[in-house]
Amino acid sequence: MSSPPITEPQLREQAEACLRSLAGEQAVLRADQWTAIEALVLHRRRALVVQRTGWGKSAVYFVATALLRRSGAGPTVIVSPLLALMRNQIAAAERAGIRAVTINSTNPEAWADTYAAIRQGSVDVLLLSPERLNNPDFRDHVLGQLAASCGLLVVDEAHCISDWGHDFRPDFRRLRTLLPQLPAGIPVLATTATANSRVVADVAEVLGLGGAEQAVDPAERVLVLRGNLDRTSLRLGVLQLPSTAHRLAWLAERLAGFEGSGIIYTLTVAASQQVADYLRGHGYQVAAYSGQTEQAERLAAEQDLLDNRVKALVATSALGMGFDKPDLGFVIHLGAPASPIAYYQQVGRAGRGVASATAILLPGSEDQAIWDYFGSVGFPAESQVREALAVLDEADRPLSTAALETRVELSRSRLETMLKVLDVDGAVRRVRGGWAGTGTDWSYDEQRYATVRQVRRDEQQAMRDYQQAAGCRMRFLREQLDDPVAEDCGRCDNCGGLELAGEVAESSLDQASSELRRPGVPIEPRKQWPAAMVELGVPVSGKLGPDELLEPGRAVARLTDLGWGQRVRSLLATDGSDAPVPPDLVQVAIQVLADWPWQQRPVAVVRIGSHRQGRLIADLAGQLATLGRLVDLGEVEHRAASATGRSNSAQRLRAVWDGYRLPEPLVDRLAGELHGQPILLVDDLLDTGWTMTVVGRLLKAAGAGQVMPFALGVSG
Repeated sequence: MSSPPITEPQLREQAEACLRSLAGEQAVLRADQWTAIEALVLHRRRALVVQRTGWGKSAVYFVATALLRRSGAGPTVIVSPLLALMRNQIAAAERAGIRAVTINSTNPEAWADTYAAIRQGSVDVLLLSPERLNNPDFRDHVLGQLAASCGLLVVDEAHCISDWGHDFRPDFRRLRTLLPQLPAGIPVLATTATANSRVVADVAEVLGLGGAEQAVDPAERVLVLRGNLDRTSLRLGVLQLPSTAHRLAWLAERLAGFEGSGIIYTLTVAASQQVADYLRGHGYQVAAYSGQTEQAERLAAEQDLLDNRVKALVATSALGMGFDKPDLGFVIHLGAPASPIAYYQQVGRAGRGVASATAILLPGSEDQAIWDYFGSVGFPAESQVREALAVLDEADRPLSTAALETRVELSRSRLETMLKVLDVDGAVRRVRGGWAGTGTDWSYDEQRYATVRQVRRDEQQAMRDYQQAAGCRMRFLREQLDDPVAEDCGRCDNCGGLELAGEVAESSLDQASSELRRPGVPIEPRKQWPAAMVELGVPVSGKLGPDELLEPGRAVARLTDLGWGQRVRSLLATDGSDAPVPPDLVQVAIQVLADWPWQQRPVAVVRIGSHRQGRLIADLAGQLATLGRLVDLGEVEHRAASATGRSNSAQRLRAVWDGYRLPEPLVDRLAGELHGQPILLVDDLLDTGWTMTVVGRLLKAAGAGQVMPFALGVSG
């Protein structure tokens, strides 16, 4: 005889007990937590929960998982964007007696055992990175079975589904094809803390696809729960300081006064390293953290912050979603994010488990230039998309991204993003060996992409408005997220709850200014040719040989550096001007050369010809030759009309491969009295590094010894 169906009061009692095992004996379900759990477990609905960070969204799906598993449902599948989030969730699940496992790029050796455990029914929760959804083997051999057997699908950080969101990730769009595969009656939950009304509508539309209720309007079958987005522990403030040196000096003087440990956000990798070095020089235990940090170092840095062994991590946005430290005491932004919604998410890392935490924005004059750079890498123009589709449709085999890169003028990251979107749209398919065209008709939604670009511009203006706002800071952010109950917080610098002083000691300002005036960054030589260059008519492959490899070089600054980078960036701005090098940059170039720890001092200077700034390069090389008492060998002739604008590594190499020629007098001198001698090779800007590599290769083939690259600026 079957057991009678569980009643709503009985289910509520079980849910409360499960929550206590997760969060402690004093924990009680919030009203919206119970509403979501009831909808998922009793009514098998689809729900979108938009609640502030720390509200308890993970408790909803872990409690729902426990209750569904008791009723015989299959395992919960959680699509989660970050490994840090997965680690925290697995630990939380264990506290509730829920066995959680993960499949991601870092643990391939465990995949077979994980799949076996799922089939045996011993796994309660499977956490997947969104990238797994588009892996050919996983998609073709695992995804269907998983969709058929799961008891609950959870999409964490669901704003990533929407290209209106501030952190769109195309792999999440694969959910459009996963959801229709779910059997009727499988509940779906999406959660996020950062979604305005446009993003909520977009995510709800995705969640409404497929299933047994296909004829029902999406708004009627997706339960949307939006909560109060106030962060009652946060005190927000903006401090407008007159220079980058003031900001560094302010940090060095004030950091010790902040309670606990925290995060200092920067807009670029270079700035994170530069600020971390500066603060360490002032006795602070800090570490730099970015997407370029090795995985093991990132994990160690996260743990050091969790255990309060460091005062702060100086981080890019790579430290974001999923990092959970309840007692994080402060978040300081050295430079403003391009979106108030992204800013709300980042400051939301602080104050989850403490009564008061501080979030301070120190905007910089370079912010707009950095926003413009990142804004330039959106979805490609239709002509570039059509070019890629034509190449794939005409190919007689799948093409890897590296091979496709040689035929399409897009950077590797933009190419990958575009292909993932096209895959979800059905125009291409990811297969073993790369990508293949499907021949399916595809429409370029220019209106949508143009609107997305306008949304990004509007967000930038809103971020500028936030900095100048005379009203409540928290209310401003909540209104950007369309919080219907936004009100003044009483805690921020404008409401009177936070007082900020911008004064710094003259000695601190002098130290910071001196640090920023210190020029010089290393240039690592290219060591590996791009793949498939032979197909482009460039006869190279594999590693560069000893007779091709350049020496490590130097540049005055990265264009994203906080100090000289801004000066060099303004000089090299493509406004059509071409003038001699300003005296201050000549002096710092000489300083960089004087500090260069070379094994052999160069005896001669060669400059790379430029159609864009030939006068600037000629003047720079000439002055370096005169002041350094080096032989001025003149210019390597630039034969091509222009090699700029090639936006990926392979295309750039192809563009410059035949673009330069050594004049006969230069060849004669390298074969004669300067044979085997070290040469300084000078250019204005180093981007991909292929111009320096190709010209250096020509010089070495003509008889030069070591070739040492030198540039005013390095991009990135």
